[in-house]
Amino acid sequence: MNSPEITLPEQNYNFHYSFTKNLDKPVILFLHGFMGNIEEFDAAIKLLDNDFSYLTLDLPGHGKTQVLGGDEYYKIESTAQGIINLLDNLNIQKCFLVGYSMGGRLALYLTLYFPERFIKVVLESASPGLPTNAERLARIKSDYQITCKLIRIIDENEFHTFLNNWYNLPIFGNIKNHPAYQRMLESRLTNNPLELGKSLQFMGTGYQPSLWDKIEENQLPLLLLVGEFDEKFVNINTAISYRTELAKLQIIKQAGHNTHLENTWAFVENLRKFFANF
Repeated sequence: MNSPEITLPEQNYNFHYSFTKNLDKPVILFLHGFMGNIEEFDAAIKLLDNDFSYLTLDLPGHGKTQVLGGDEYYKIESTAQGIINLLDNLNIQKCFLVGYSMGGRLALYLTLYFPERFIKVVLESASPGLPTNAERLARIKSDYQITCKLIRIIDENEFHTFLNNWYNLPIFGNIKNHPAYQRMLESRLTNNPLELGKSLQFMGTGYQPSLWDKIEENQLPLLLLVGEFDEKFVNINTAISYRTELAKLQIIKQAGHNTHLENTWAFVENLRKFFANF
């Protein structure tokens, strides 16, 4: 059974979501990355088939989700609480959690601050943020330049050019040569550049609180997935694995930052094995 959306006025969100229930099957909550949306994990979910129930949503600043309050509700802390309220509303007491990139940073925040709500957690190409004030300030300045480009976009052609330039970043490896790249691009184009700018401004890596020290308090099994061509995040996740004995690092072959698109089969098989026998 699918449920399209819910309004949570007490948290200043109107979350656009899909909840697919398969009888007696545990729920996986998927959190997409920056510029993604509710469709981000469709290919993976199709391979997982009826083995789980699925909750997907558009994060603030993305897709059809509306932030009804002030700009502070784009922040990671407020977004995390809004998601917990959504789980409460759907009577989901515990679930598996999967987060990609920006959604992975959010998933790690949820893991560390709301461990009682999750069973096991998969972080795909995620980070705990930046450890020093100097690094955060430099990232804020860098992201501000990107935000300015986003809010100045006036038509789809400009947005298309922005996206193509974005996926030239080294962390994405050869994603532009992948057969599913154009389909992904079309999905990204459904976002509102102004809203994306707000997401980057208030939930970007520079603005989020660093979670590096708190990782040592982690109570949940973590699977860290990174693509072999994404050297930056291989190093970050290797460092995460040193901070908690409950983390397992798995490097996905033939993939850069977006492992669930570039090697969907390997991504899904890792989820199956990790979520088995919980």
